[in-house]
Amino acid sequence: MFDDFFVRAILAGVGLALTTGPLGCFIIWRRMAYFGDTIAHSALLGVALSLLLQFNLTLAVFLVAATVSILLLFLQKRQALSADALLGILSHATLAIGLVMVAFMSWVRIDLISFLFGDILAVSKTDIVMIWGGGSLVLAAIAWLWRPLLASTVNPELAEAEGLQPERARLFFMLLMAVVIAIAMKIVGIMLITSLLIIPAAAARRFASTPEVMAVFASLIGAVAVVGGLFGSLTYDTPSGPSIVVAALILFILSLLPRRGRALEGQRS
Repeated sequence: MFDDFFVRAILAGVGLALTTGPLGCFIIWRRMAYFGDTIAHSALLGVALSLLLQFNLTLAVFLVAATVSILLLFLQKRQALSADALLGILSHATLAIGLVMVAFMSWVRIDLISFLFGDILAVSKTDIVMIWGGGSLVLAAIAWLWRPLLASTVNPELAEAEGLQPERARLFFMLLMAVVIAIAMKIVGIMLITSLLIIPAAAARRFASTPEVMAVFASLIGAVAVVGGLFGSLTYDTPSGPSIVVAALILFILSLLPRRGRALEGQRS
């Protein structure tokens, strides 16, 4: 049988994948991939503040990611710069400030590689409880916000006219992203979080007839990528976090292949 650490890794990764699936769909639909990168990069600043203030790591990452999200909304309303320019500034600035702060803390020994690329094989039972508990709350919040989020994604003006408050839904969505990044950082790392959000959702897009089906498929594809990536890591002695992303990429490439039914229909026509 498998070692305990490997079983814990599978449980943690699958729990995270089930959570990132629906969120990743909204990132794809709203074309917010760069926003995901920005929030992920800000996590390193949260790590630095956690070490400096001796504060809980997950909570510090969430607070920094949430602050960056709110700051982005505020700056977008000021319309001083385009959204992609603001995202670029915040993304690289928070990452650079975090790295500089860590460099100044010479009294702290820190493994930057584990924060950047994750270490899913080191998750504890407490981490699993946090991932599944936090993920359940995130999924419940998405279910509650599903209609306003979907309506504001399709047509923000119509959603506003129907009283669905798209701006509030967008703020809640950003905060949910901050929660997921805070609990995901230890598993796949700062640099790979966005990949786990985007790639399974992109792979699910071709097989979904409705938004709800796409969200379910994205979660399932993410779970398969986690299991496949971990077994690949175990077999070929490769880094676990990047292996999961590579497995997700393979599934995405397979999703691009023409389906047999459609190919036969094309030949008949």
